[in-house]
Amino acid sequence: MRKLLLLAFIALHSGSLFAQSTTYWQQHVDYKMEVAMDVKTYQYKGNQELVYTNNSPDTLKKVYYHLFNNAFQPGSEMDARIQSIKDPDSRMVNKVKVDGKEVKESRIKTLKPNEIGYLRISNFKQDGVVATAKEVGTILEVTLAKPILPNSKTTFTLNFEGQVPVQIRRSGRNNVEGIELSMTQWYPKIAEFDFEGWHADPYIAREFHGVWGNFDVQITIDKNYILGGSGYLLNKNEIGYGYQDEGVVVTLPKKTKTLTWHFNAPMVHDFAWAADKNYIHDVVKGPNDVDLHFLYKNDSKIIENWKKAEPKIVAIMALFNKTVGDYPYKQYSVIQGGDGGMEYAMCTLILGQGALDGLVGLIAHEMGHSWFQHILASNESKHGWMDEGFTSYLEDFATNEIAENKVENPFTGAYKGYFSMVNSGKELPQGTHADRFDENRVYSITSYSKGEIFLTQLSYLIGKENLDKTLRRYYQEFKFKHPTPNDIKRTAERVSGAELDWYLTDWTLTTNTIDYGIKEVKENAGQTTVVLERIGRMPMPIDVLVEYTDGTKESFYIPLRMMSFEKENPNPAVKRTVLNDWAWAYPTFEFAVSKPKTSIKKITIDPSGLMADVKPENNSFELK
Repeated sequence: MRKLLLLAFIALHSGSLFAQSTTYWQQHVDYKMEVAMDVKTYQYKGNQELVYTNNSPDTLKKVYYHLFNNAFQPGSEMDARIQSIKDPDSRMVNKVKVDGKEVKESRIKTLKPNEIGYLRISNFKQDGVVATAKEVGTILEVTLAKPILPNSKTTFTLNFEGQVPVQIRRSGRNNVEGIELSMTQWYPKIAEFDFEGWHADPYIAREFHGVWGNFDVQITIDKNYILGGSGYLLNKNEIGYGYQDEGVVVTLPKKTKTLTWHFNAPMVHDFAWAADKNYIHDVVKGPNDVDLHFLYKNDSKIIENWKKAEPKIVAIMALFNKTVGDYPYKQYSVIQGGDGGMEYAMCTLILGQGALDGLVGLIAHEMGHSWFQHILASNESKHGWMDEGFTSYLEDFATNEIAENKVENPFTGAYKGYFSMVNSGKELPQGTHADRFDENRVYSITSYSKGEIFLTQLSYLIGKENLDKTLRRYYQEFKFKHPTPNDIKRTAERVSGAELDWYLTDWTLTTNTIDYGIKEVKENAGQTTVVLERIGRMPMPIDVLVEYTDGTKESFYIPLRMMSFEKENPNPAVKRTVLNDWAWAYPTFEFAVSKPKTSIKKITIDPSGLMADVKPENNSFELK
């Protein structure tokens, strides 16, 4: 893949986030895989050819592969984590009684040999020469037969055998809704190598990072199964199952027991699929001529909701395109499977039961990941908030836009979650690696809620119009480039002209909180003096709304000195006065209102509610 020149790729924090560089590069892969699935034993065999292009300035002497299936074995790191974390995922435990007390037991711990997952590699070669491959838990360490020089290619070949585990987390067989095969993280996947080095994280619980490339995948399976997944199906005429948009009908020879499904997925960093004998398959045209595929159980209890969801998802995709940028592929599949909702390249696997609103919201969230995880693709393990948080923002915005009864602020749930975490005293910085959180709940709120607030609060800082421009520019400049936190910050700075390094640092690398209050309101020679105080460590510019007893209003804006910026009036219908800036070192700020105290009904800090002030009770003053 050709080198791409970037304006800046600047370091912010001691090696954990960024590296100083003037050029951008990334590795490239081309996969060819053939796999045959035995649906009686849930075991599969395959071979893989991978052409690896080293666009880095480094000479590589080793490479690493992920063997995700190996996590689903007693004694694995994932098993150990389930047993040690304070609040294990309810999907991954059974409730059992020990000495009369109910305890949570790891489901992996009790798996039998025919229920575990595994992925075994053999015959590993580099350009036809045997290389040394060592299995270490969920990672395959390969010592190369010859180094891969910068700007050169090499070809890896291998054979693999796998067993699909009982459905426990994301991948597996026979999920709670009866989907037989949820084939995610199923193949040997080469780890990402970038400016930070190798990202060969063990599979313990969390998210994924991958190398973009092209996938050519052939899956041979019992002819009674219907498949959906990443990529485009190349042999529809051979498969011949109900593609409603094309009316494909094929009569198969009576002796045929299996079919081979041939998929091509261009420029993706993962490949997933699902299979069941009882899928209904709908194809609906989406925006920009995208085919939206829906595969779900032929179950009378869910069919109506899935049919009703389809036009809503078309509308939501159009909103995503408008808000962030156009979806670049011509296919997206929504597939019933998995253990909740999880995003994959060009598709998602979701649970399909429940209320219509819940189904639409779940699909919206997982589809939103296509923009932030499968096209932009920040490193989820290190910066999960850039994916989960931004996707949550997109979901809440879009579902509110298509709702019959819109709410003024669709993001209030994120603020409530964040405040509850702060009040618990268990918060960790967003820069914490996803596997290092003490509790699942804290990880979730940090990534989803606090990550969402990063954007809503950015709207408070630079204005909604600038936030919209930032998201579109960020997508256009960094799609298919694995952006880092500094990239979203610098994009917002370039769009708005504001200085935002303090915001990225305080919000993502510390647990500093925002807490401003109205300290005093006093009469002063026919005028009113208002004294504000900064109580929390994190600085912010301040909007103040003053409401008078005669029903009129006026607002005051206090810029933050270190931000070097003045935002547009968010409510032009209300007269606004821009005051002198407030420097962080000063704990208080004082300004005058030209009317007497008796004429004031109420004074409010941040009437928008977009500033995540952890103690809103001291943000208002009412004259009684």
